This record gives sequence, structure tokens and C-alpha cells, in this order.
Amino acid sequence: MVSFSHNSTAGFVIASITMLFAVLLDQALGEPAAWHPLVGFGQLANLIEKIFHPGTDNQEHYLLIRLRGALAVVLSVTPFVLAAFFLGRIPFFGWLFNLVMLYLSLGGSSLSRHARDVLSALTSDDLDSARSKVGFIVSRDTEGLDETEVTRAAIESVLENGSDAIFGALFWFLVLGAPGVVLYRLSNTLDAMWGYRNSRYMHFGWAAARLDDVLNFIPARLTAATYTLLGNTRSAWQCWRSQAPGWYSPNAGPVMAAGAGALDLELGGPASYHGKRKERPLLGKGRPPGPQDIERALTLVRNALWLWVTLVILGGLFHA
Repeated sequence: MVSFSHNSTAGFVIASITMLFAVLLDQALGEPAAWHPLVGFGQLANLIEKIFHPGTDNQEHYLLIRLRGALAVVLSVTPFVLAAFFLGRIPFFGWLFNLVMLYLSLGGSSLSRHARDVLSALTSDDLDSARSKVGFIVSRDTEGLDETEVTRAAIESVLENGSDAIFGALFWFLVLGAPGVVLYRLSNTLDAMWGYRNSRYMHFGWAAARLDDVLNFIPARLTAATYTLLGNTRSAWQCWRSQAPGWYSPNAGPVMAAGAGALDLELGGPASYHGKRKERPLLGKGRPPGPQDIERALTLVRNALWLWVTLVILGGLFHA
């Protein structure tokens, strides 16, 4: 944490306490109801995009477009990371600032709420509502999905966002404090906005996507290892080792393959994105998912979260 040295005993103890409080705040309060800072950041990113990328990716040489995309990422993220660095060093206020930044970066409560909304619609036999609600947490086309496909989409989102919305933020907070978690969350947001492989963002979003890949590389594998440990370990490890390399995302592959194997479910398979069918490989092994498996996936993520919190707290006590 930037308000103290991570190499010190006090630094590690305070980091573990801050992490516990931030997780408890997320569980108790969820995301801010009125206005979230990431909404404002998204508006700023849209403005920067209009300045640096007014056209489509096929109008100029791709290297120039990538350069402008990289500059847009730097200008979007750097001021906030520097502000977090200096604010986190202010005596007394620094600890509170670190706590708030981590709390705002965690999305575990929001993820659980959205996933349970899908489960509630499915158990009420309201497939249209389930399709609509799963559309809030996945980027694929949801019209026309059957019950199994809606369930599969929800579980895949729970497993993948366990890494993106929870464990990645915790990892970078423990490594770099507030600047780390701000860098991670803003980069993740830019990837969600610009990281598409379409005519507009293929090259402009290249830097945002690559930065997100780098920042998620270690957290994703730690998440996959945690899923493996807490579920069907043998199946999760086999699926991770054999199926993850064939997935289109280098970080989502290990997370989702290990999670599917841990739950003894078959996930993945073809899906439609923006009107185009994407042939995705199968992940995991076992039976097709049913609605109640959404709760099993949430339980796996929740158990993984508290395992991380427990280990960090024990590490803090060991240092103390």
C-alpha cells in the first residue's frame, strides 16, 4: 500500500485489515446506488475516444491507429493512478482512501445480485425475463436462448467475473495498494469499452486489450488454482491443462475451464455475438448446467473469496 511500505510488518497487517473491511463493505452495501466513479470515467473515456479515434480502424495504417489507441489509454489512466499514489500517502487519510478505492473496485455483491436475478426468473419459468436479465452480465446475444443456454451464460459470467471483478482487484491492491487497484479497474473498464475485435476497435482497442491481458495474467491463474482447490480438483486441473489453451482469451480460458471442471459441468460451446455465431470449444466435463448450478457457481466464488481473505489475514498475523 502506498501509505506505508509493503515490506514492513505494519504495511502487511494494515493491507490485510483494509482488504477485510473492503470485502465486508461490498457484501453489506454493494455498489453505490446513485453514482459510481466508473460511470464518470466511462464518460471521460468516450470523450478521449472521440478525440483520438473519430473514424473506423480501416481508414489509416494499423500501426498509427494502435499508437493513438495506446496514447488514449495512457491519457485516460495515468492521471488517476498518480492521484491515487499521492492521496494514498497522506497520513491517516491515506488508509481511508485505500479502503474506499478497493471497495469501489470490488463487484462481488453486484455479480451475485445479477446472477440470482437470472436464477429467480428461471425458477419462475419466465424465460423471457431470464434472457433479459442475463443480458446485463454477458456480451453475447441472448434472444432465442433456451433455459440451458441462459444458465450456461450466467455460470460462465460468474466464473469469469470472479476473476475480473473480485480477485484481480484484490491481487493488485495487495501488490501496489490504491494505485494498483485503480490501474487495474480502469484498464479493465477500457478493455470492456474498446477491446472488441470489430471494424472500429480491432486496432484502436489493441493497447487496452493487451494491458488488461497483462494485468490479469497472474490473478486469473491464481483464481483458477483456487477454483481447482475448492471443487473437483482432479477434474478442474485436467480441464485447465487440456482445454484452456484452446480458448480465445488467454486469461478467461484457465478461469472458466478450471471452474467448469471444479463444478463437474459442461460449459462453453457455440454462442452468438453481435449477430455472428462464434464456435467456442467446450469447457469442463460432466452434465449440462441446470438453474440451481448458478447458486453452486456463486458458492464456489464466495468460498474462493473467503479463502483469499483468510490467507491474507493469516499472513498479516504471521508478520505481526
